[in-house]
Amino acid sequence: MIDIKGNIHSIESFGTVDGPGTRFVIFLQGCPMRCLYCHNPDTWSTKDNYIMSVNEILDKYNQVKEFVSGGITVSGGEPLIQIEFIIELFKTCKLNNIHTCIDTSGITFNNKNVKLMTKFDELIKYIDLVLLDIKHINNDKHLELTSFNNINVFKFAKYLSNNKINMWVRHVVVPNLTLNDHYLYQLGIKLKEYNNITGLEILPYHTMAIAKYDQLRIEYPLKNTLQCTKQDAIRARQIVLYAWKN
Repeated sequence: MIDIKGNIHSIESFGTVDGPGTRFVIFLQGCPMRCLYCHNPDTWSTKDNYIMSVNEILDKYNQVKEFVSGGITVSGGEPLIQIEFIIELFKTCKLNNIHTCIDTSGITFNNKNVKLMTKFDELIKYIDLVLLDIKHINNDKHLELTSFNNINVFKFAKYLSNNKINMWVRHVVVPNLTLNDHYLYQLGIKLKEYNNITGLEILPYHTMAIAKYDQLRIEYPLKNTLQCTKQDAIRARQIVLYAWKN
């Protein structure tokens, strides 16, 4: 096995919202995006945090595996900025019959970069599930929300669909940003293009991250934005589903 180490932000040994079952969740350090509602600003920096090898990660997993019914999820930050590490980790996971999942925005995907595509083609050999976090269906609004356009996000979704990689779509509904009937309907229409979607999660925006921003002395961009309710998210999901399935 190649000795590639990962820059780790943190590890959660009993995750319940990061894929099917209870999961061992690895949060990687580093993210190029600056989503206005980001709840993990402490993951942005790419400076070294906890440097760990694949074997060190799996040693920690083996200590709690009796309590993990689902498998291993890699999240972030944006995990795919450390694609080489994930390849080696997931390759070893598959040798040990561990279900693998990655939670990503897909923003690093670039099908015009031949060298990078070689890595993606290798990675998908070992992925069981992708949680694709679609930030905004509208390209201009996506740019305003994240500092990136969404072109490569949807190219990544199509790539996963073409390669028959199971995908759950995640979408956060935020008042005045994404909690909008028109945008939700358009998202549902977009989902018709993919034949690999096995789950849809519409998540309500919350303000629990404000304390982190205060600790990091970063101004919270949405401090005047109200939280969404569970009912808001349920209604939003119904709109997406209606447009997708009809």
